[in-house]
Amino acid sequence: MPIDPNKILLSVNNLKVYYPITKGLFLKKTGDIKAVDDISFDIFKGENLGIVGESGCGKSSTGRSILQLYPPTEGEIIFEGQDLTKIKGEKLRKIRPRFQMIFQDPYSSLDPRKTVCEIVREPLDVHKISDGKSRNERVKELLNAVGLEISSMKRYPHEFSGGQQQRIGIAKALALNPSFIVCDEPVSALDVSVQSQVINLLMELKQSLGLTYLFISHDLSVVRHISDRIAVMYLGKIVEIADRSELYKNPKHPYTKALLSAIPIPDPIFENERKKKLIILQGDVPSPSNPPKGCNFCTRCPQKEIIRREKGIDCDEVEPVYKEISAQHWTACHLF
Repeated sequence: MPIDPNKILLSVNNLKVYYPITKGLFLKKTGDIKAVDDISFDIFKGENLGIVGESGCGKSSTGRSILQLYPPTEGEIIFEGQDLTKIKGEKLRKIRPRFQMIFQDPYSSLDPRKTVCEIVREPLDVHKISDGKSRNERVKELLNAVGLEISSMKRYPHEFSGGQQQRIGIAKALALNPSFIVCDEPVSALDVSVQSQVINLLMELKQSLGLTYLFISHDLSVVRHISDRIAVMYLGKIVEIADRSELYKNPKHPYTKALLSAIPIPDPIFENERKKKLIILQGDVPSPSNPPKGCNFCTRCPQKEIIRREKGIDCDEVEPVYKEISAQHWTACHLF
């Protein structure tokens, strides 16, 4: 399905997701863990937006808050013209079929007490779609779509391999004909040989069903293969977002450059990238409960002294503006 940049399916505006830190017998609030700290981006209809970053940078919190699984602290989430943060109760339940999620660990996300038929059919039962016979026929269609035998309907999750379990999870996510799916590291728990099968399945379904994905991963090679645009997160903020080709050929933010320099390049097609110098970042990621005052990356940035000398800006004190530096290429760095 071709991407139309004029058709925005989802807009995230100034999203914040803070988790309270409590102390003592009465759980007095003493601070916040800033998992997602004021991020904004759009997802166009028919595209796959990848989000990458280190563990704990806020990728999963972003995806789950978009689906209202985690309540946002602030911000807007506009999906098909409606602000999900202002929709509650029955009205939210009616719109939920339009967006679904594929979880990281397929076995943990499937009820071990239910058969495959019961698991995949559950969304149809909850939303009271058609009758029992039609629901079972729909389950057969879904299993066929994800490459599973109809005979597996009466089996239980533990009887399947990890890749097959993930296919069951994908079938369940597709049951209600969603237009948008959050894929939260859907292949990270699978063997490398199985990962490609699941990724290819997701891409085939995207084309045949006209789906839109938010693909969360820490594997830059996987994200490069499947995504149309890529957003890079660091300590709760998006530091750069651009078209896949543009980001890999012309990264701007120092953190993006460091990430991309660490990718193994086995394919001779990318021989020019093999020549890139490995950038080793010093120090550790600051705590999300106490992020730096200025730029979140200032404690590890190899360009900080150059910015201070040439731009006269103290990265420790001044937060950079997140802005568009070229067509659909956004970054937050004082270098630009």
